Amino acid sequence: MSSALNSKEYKPPKISFWRRSLNARTALLYLLPSIVLFSVFVFYPMFRTIYLSFFLTDQQGHAALFVGLENYTYLFESDSFKQSTKATILFVLYTVPATIILALFLALLANEKLKGIGFFRTIFSSTMGISVAASSVVWLFLFHPSIGMFNRFLGIFGLKDIQWLLDPEWALLSVSISTIWLNLGFSFLIILGGLQNIDEHLYESSKIDGAGYFYRLRRITIPMLSPTLFFIITITMINAFQTFGQIDILTKGGPSESTNLIVYSIYKEAFINYQFGTASAQAVFLFITILIVTILQFKFGEKKVHYQ
Repeated sequence: MSSALNSKEYKPPKISFWRRSLNARTALLYLLPSIVLFSVFVFYPMFRTIYLSFFLTDQQGHAALFVGLENYTYLFESDSFKQSTKATILFVLYTVPATIILALFLALLANEKLKGIGFFRTIFSSTMGISVAASSVVWLFLFHPSIGMFNRFLGIFGLKDIQWLLDPEWALLSVSISTIWLNLGFSFLIILGGLQNIDEHLYESSKIDGAGYFYRLRRITIPMLSPTLFFIITITMINAFQTFGQIDILTKGGPSESTNLIVYSIYKEAFINYQFGTASAQAVFLFITILIVTILQFKFGEKKVHYQ
């Protein structure tokens, strides 16, 4: 009798789909607030922008006439958009490398074990607590052609005044300087955190072997800091493409559209010219550009990152 029972195949009790999906439903319940927020403030605006880029719109932003790819064709034939693209690329090239290099230099100084170094760490990271609007107003006075500190400093050496924000040759560089200063605090703090996570035994061993400071910097510090540098370069580059506040306050895209970055061009096209279709097309173009740059950075830049 027992052998007959043992020979029968054991069948576990059936579990209903409702019970099997308990963990999934619990996870979705926790994620629901984030899903709602992302849907309202990210996904819906993104798909709405893509949708409007194929239409001519009225002044309220409602789709009026389907034009297909004509908005995109108009952009690539527009001299103004070409100038915006050029200005944006130059702005990224001006701000990103300078911000990273200066932040790394300050972080290396602040990482030294010196008396009172905490004060300098606070000063170097203080720009994190200043808003774009407040800092731009300060820079507006610094760049002022007659009462600005920069021109007064040039006057001390008998040099000619520069129209920092009024000369097309200097305006983009001037805005870049203010942006570098504004972003320096965040980049400095992240890099300093990465430096402090490097094992001290590596430096002690290299000192015993007679390695100099710059050799340790090249062979230990930079490789061990590469994940942090990769992160901060990616974030800084994305932020540079999305710069708006300081442009609006300092130059409003001028003079002669020399500082008319793509984000500010989108703002003018949508909320001043009420051309929401072409503004949406520019936004889609900017999104694709940032996406491509980020993918390329992960594809080629991450190969040089040492995670151990």
